[in-house]
Amino acid sequence: MKIIIAGAGEVGFHLAKLLSYESQDITLIDTDKEKLSYADNHLDIRVLRGDATSIQVLNDAQVDGSDLVIGVTASETTNLTLCLLAKQLGCKRTMARISNTEFMDNRETIKFEQLGIDELISPERLAAMEIQLMLNQSAFNDTYEFEGGLLTMFGVILPKTAPFVGKMVKEAARIFPELHFMPIALQRMGTQYTLIPRGDTVFKEGDQVYFITSDKGVEELYKLTGMQKQEIKNVMILGGSKVGFKTARDLCGKKFNVKLIEKSKEKAFDIADELPHALVINGDGRNVELLDEESLDSMDAFIAVTGNSETNIMSCLVAKSKKVKKTIALVENMDYFQLSHSIGVDTLINKKLLAANSIFRYIRKGEVLALTRLNNLNAEILEFEVKATSLVNGELIRELNFPREASIGGVIRNGEGIIALGDFRIKQGDKVVVCCLPKAIPKIEKLFL
Repeated sequence: MKIIIAGAGEVGFHLAKLLSYESQDITLIDTDKEKLSYADNHLDIRVLRGDATSIQVLNDAQVDGSDLVIGVTASETTNLTLCLLAKQLGCKRTMARISNTEFMDNRETIKFEQLGIDELISPERLAAMEIQLMLNQSAFNDTYEFEGGLLTMFGVILPKTAPFVGKMVKEAARIFPELHFMPIALQRMGTQYTLIPRGDTVFKEGDQVYFITSDKGVEELYKLTGMQKQEIKNVMILGGSKVGFKTARDLCGKKFNVKLIEKSKEKAFDIADELPHALVINGDGRNVELLDEESLDSMDAFIAVTGNSETNIMSCLVAKSKKVKKTIALVENMDYFQLSHSIGVDTLINKKLLAANSIFRYIRKGEVLALTRLNNLNAEILEFEVKATSLVNGELIRELNFPREASIGGVIRNGEGIIALGDFRIKQGDKVVVCCLPKAIPKIEKLFL
């Protein structure tokens, strides 16, 4: 695909890096010479210095022959204007990063597609939604919902007490004859190697394991992993950033007891005016005495979303030392994901990764409905819709020429999530959730074209 990315900031550079690994034809546009020079030296892409809303610059980028234009500059107006111009100049598909969630809330009223803007992406909104999802399933350290929760992915580090530690996958499956979950990816403690579990794969203490489960399998999964479902009611949020504000607003709407700590006095007063049901405190959340005064030890969850990754991680560690059940830190550095399990923070959230997941599903071949990349694992989970022309249509799962580096986690059919085993026959209209390693992606895409 020929893809133009406007904005060489964190999201834009991260996208360009991921796409360049897949040999996509990438052009990166920005006005900042240093950012472009860095990208040019580190990535196999074309860089173009200039204003992304300049028609001349877009023509130089050959926008008329592009498959996708992505606007991820710091300016919402620039991103929207870029998409409008790109579509008029012949681009097939456009995507704009925004921060004003009113645009997302009013998509039915304002027909952005008619303006030339095919997709809107708000990393802040995605992060706030991810945080809520993690609070709903507090025992797990990663989660993702398909089709509103008909199938859900959960990630968990296996404790020593998990009943199936030391058992093979097929042995663990016998514990529950009515199987409602499926292990889809695994990483051994202390390694960077990702496995796609098979029947003879042995679960070990400390494994980071990802499961796909139907709504019937959630309770089973708690039992099998030895985890306890914890009720989250009292939440402390550090940082009145866009993510912090959106999270506090949404949690207040769901009757959580929310305390929000914001260092800026002016911002703290503004948030207090807009969130009358939240207790807003003006103070420095790095001050352990302040956290103690605000009864950190009585909180069920602590969410750190300041603009400083190190502050977020350290404050979460303080919360963990106070026996807070769930800690979530917003981080900008992707490398921190490799440390998350060893340093003791339950969950790390990264806006770049969330935005990339949303964008990637439009780049994959086949009818991809959803996509998520597993934190710190070299694997993707994709949701494909089966078409009449798909090679999998009408086939039993066990008879598919499926690569060993991939597995089917579940199928959604007629509004029901199904954990599909070898004797399940796939039909047109099914939505199939597949987990695969990067080298298997081209083979998987061909099966669902």
